[in-house]
Amino acid sequence: MKSNEFEKSKVFSFDGSVNYSDNGIVSKTVLKKETGNISLFAFDKGEALSEHTAPFDALIQVVDGKSEIIIGGKSFILDAGQSIIMPANIPHAVRAVEKFKMVLTMIKSN
Repeated sequence: MKSNEFEKSKVFSFDGSVNYSDNGIVSKTVLKKETGNISLFAFDKGEALSEHTAPFDALIQVVDGKSEIIIGGKSFILDAGQSIIMPANIPHAVRAVEKFKMVLTMIKSN
């Protein structure tokens, strides 16, 4: 069975590991474990993930472009190189102000 995770012991760049799709969102699994996972996303301008909650903290790292992250009704604009932690059980949403790529790290609690 072929893994959907990134190949181990191989150098890569997040920015070069996912391509933009017109009018879409592309995601790739970097690592998936019982204790959490790391995913890479590419959003076309204007695309969004609607407001939702998660039972664990999540770290967003913007690697390209510009995004709006809304946490508990408060808007944050993040550029490439910036990060934010979305706390567990607080409503949050993600919107592409312009095309952007992000790494999402979710760590589950026991």
